[in-house]
Amino acid sequence: MEPHELRGIVVYSQTTEEDHSWERLRKSNHRVRHVHSLDRMVDQVTLCLHRSFESMPEIQQQHLKDIYESNKPLVDRKVLIVDDDVRNIYALSSVLEDYGMNIVAADNGWDAIQMLQAQSEIDVVLMDIMMPEIDGIDTMREIRKIPWRKELPIIAVTAKAMKGDRERCIEAGAWDYLSKPVDTEKLLAVLRVWIHP
Repeated sequence: MEPHELRGIVVYSQTTEEDHSWERLRKSNHRVRHVHSLDRMVDQVTLCLHRSFESMPEIQQQHLKDIYESNKPLVDRKVLIVDDDVRNIYALSSVLEDYGMNIVAADNGWDAIQMLQAQSEIDVVLMDIMMPEIDGIDTMREIRKIPWRKELPIIAVTAKAMKGDRERCIEAGAWDYLSKPVDTEKLLAVLRVWIHP
């Protein structure tokens, strides 16, 4: 395959070891995607190859349906919402509680870091980017320094989608990115991708 025909690189790993060689590859090529589950790998490879859903084997179709349609993986999972605006915390909590998720919240980055150092049962973080004192970017960098939090799914949430924001968030440690106002279906789809049974 000629270099210009390369459609994407999907890197799959579940390791918690400090091997970040894939990050250097991702920074040099925007087509690199890092995934942490086999279902997500099927999803990303399908996108890269522009494969139609109907042409896939039934078992792969079911994997993709499980990612994008089933909310069962969300039930009883704990999400940490980090936002300095209580209205945003309330709005996100109201939606996620309807799907059986347990909510904890922090109104600043320092409290979020302390909570993640102390509470082992948090499954995913929704991280606001625009916060005073320590913003979401620096908060994520500090969280990734905690050895047992290197593989914690963090989803960046920002009110002002500026050019390059997504890349900055991913580089700082986010696994995904959402813009405010957060669309409920997009939020649920992202959570289903990163939270696994």
